[in-house]
Amino acid sequence: MTAAGAWAAGATGFATGFSLILAIGAQNAFVLRQGLRGRHVFWVCLTCAVSDAALIAAGVAGFGAAAGRWPWLGPAMALAGAAFLAVYGALRLRAAMGPAETLATGGGADLGLRAALLQTLAFTWLNPHVYLDTLALVGAVGAPFQGVEKLGYGIGAAGASFVFFFGLGYGARLLAPVFARPAAWRALDAGIAVVMWAIAASLVLHALG
Repeated sequence: MTAAGAWAAGATGFATGFSLILAIGAQNAFVLRQGLRGRHVFWVCLTCAVSDAALIAAGVAGFGAAAGRWPWLGPAMALAGAAFLAVYGALRLRAAMGPAETLATGGGADLGLRAALLQTLAFTWLNPHVYLDTLALVGAVGAPFQGVEKLGYGIGAAGASFVFFFGLGYGARLLAPVFARPAAWRALDAGIAVVMWAIAASLVLHALG
């Protein structure tokens, strides 16, 4: 085990984590929207990144295999997540069909810090896909590493979450000129609603399959 090996494992972990998190899902859409509004961006991004890091640490440590002992857990989480996403999708569709909004108003009712963090936690911990990505896939790729290399791999994978979420949250402000138009907010909210419902449907199918 060398420093070079640990760095190489860290690079593998970063690439693995980043590639898995790139897909536009419920969590990413929420972070993007909060970033566009400039509301509680730091705390939302930090909550997402720390949650991911905790799950990645569990996956790298081998906890993913233990999840198979409770076969009811996956379907239960899937149905709970589907219900949450269906409601949130309906709220976003209602916002898209409501009065014209501008970037100054941020599109829809403002969320306090507590409400924003609760929604962030729900998007993270009620999503079975995050367990597949972190506990199973990240854990599986890191299984061959041992000792310092395994630590480097885990740090790299967790680091990818911090880079991605903070980049998404604060980088969203670069789109401010686009979202100065009410039509852009309508399109974003309608698109988010479609994504939420599509994910909810996939979760129900997963739970019943």
